[in-house]
Amino acid sequence: MRKQECFYLGKIVSKYSFKGEVLVKLDSDDPELYESMESVFVSLRDSLVPFFIEQSRLHKSSLLRIKFEDVDSEEEADRIMGSELYLPLEFLPPLEGNKFYFHEVIGFTVIDQNFGKVGVITSINDTTNQALFVIDHKGTEILIPINDEFLTKVDRETKTIEVNTPEGLIELYL
Repeated sequence: MRKQECFYLGKIVSKYSFKGEVLVKLDSDDPELYESMESVFVSLRDSLVPFFIEQSRLHKSSLLRIKFEDVDSEEEADRIMGSELYLPLEFLPPLEGNKFYFHEVIGFTVIDQNFGKVGVITSINDTTNQALFVIDHKGTEILIPINDEFLTKVDRETKTIEVNTPEGLIELYL
């Protein structure tokens, strides 16, 4: 399994018990969806390694307490501490309406209600406080905040996203 075929689920942030249990900080708005997983991929030395789950349960809202098979001591838990967890893309629950996963809108065309066709989404910049569409407009990069107030329609069939940005935002880049 390659990382490109998976989505980031979370990161092992601490040990929980002397029996090898760990706490995972989930990157999810709905952590309950991942409470009954059978396995995950753990990123170890640039490889995704499958780990099977004996038991898991939510711990303080967005943390998941996991007991992996064959991780039975603090020393074994130390070996995976700080590792990222991944699941195959097909495990993502489908979203509807104007909700979307960042990876699924790459290649979508952005149309602004005032400006018209802005360009094609080449990536999402989520390293800032506000996630941004990175759009190619005839060789010029345009950044539009991913904001519910700007987003008017996500059309998966035509692969378009309609936005209503503040006047002058797009022109700043041109």
